Amino acid sequence: MRRTPSLKSRLAQDDILLAPGVYDALTALLAEQAGAEAVYLSGASIAYTRFGRPDIGLVSMAEVADTIAAIRDRIALPIVVDADTGFGNALNVQRTVRVFERMGANALQLEDQTSPKRCGHLDGKALISMAEMAGKIRAACDARKHDDTLIIARTDAIAVEGFEAALERAESYVQAGADMLFVEAPQSMEEIERIVARFRGRVPLMANMVEGGKTPIVGARGLQDLGFSFVIFPGGVVRAIAKTAQDYYANLIATGSNEAFRPRMFDFAGLNGVIGTPEMLETGKTYDKGAA
Repeated sequence: MRRTPSLKSRLAQDDILLAPGVYDALTALLAEQAGAEAVYLSGASIAYTRFGRPDIGLVSMAEVADTIAAIRDRIALPIVVDADTGFGNALNVQRTVRVFERMGANALQLEDQTSPKRCGHLDGKALISMAEMAGKIRAACDARKHDDTLIIARTDAIAVEGFEAALERAESYVQAGADMLFVEAPQSMEEIERIVARFRGRVPLMANMVEGGKTPIVGARGLQDLGFSFVIFPGGVVRAIAKTAQDYYANLIATGSNEAFRPRMFDFAGLNGVIGTPEMLETGKTYDKGAA
């Protein structure tokens, strides 16, 4: 039985759903403790943190599945997963849906790029045909075990074929059965508003806020007013952690000490408190030999 609340019912509410980006169980736990209602497992953030490499299709399906499983073991929130291209053709998509769903995913985002894909805010993308992507969406919908597992269709066509072609592709993906629509990287408020005008009320709309990316940054409240149901901030935590880590290492190497940096750190007990070490050790004691 699922422990997580239904994304479908939550998206039907008037208030927009904000999902912070995460890349492992610790960031997912911190997001949950901060009050997030759902998390977004960012493929780019896995590439950044696991490999120290860009989002150019280096992450495998198995690596994402392992990450989902670790996060699901730690939090009860819905997990929306960046499933890239589905890691192959329609049959690969079906395997990806089955595996990710078993690991604990509540929604999978599929995109219409060729393999290897790249970040939606990088140049040089290429697309599969609209018909092939529609087939992948149908395959994903057929493969899911639970109706509450959402299939999110993403198109990267704005940067490759132009805005009008992106709308045409999005229309096709809605007709193929997508539960949510994600038109990636609109480059102006006018394009954002046209997406909403075309699809609002027909299917939940997803927005992606990338600091320094191609899309104007709009806060969650502003996106809600425009007509979006769901917004992700996928890589912000990695950019924040990377800047902090850069400052931390520079300070440590320069001074030979952490003393100047301690106000910006958890101490040993503080981090153990966040991750629940005392409670876990107490639970362990109940299984010791001789315990009542």
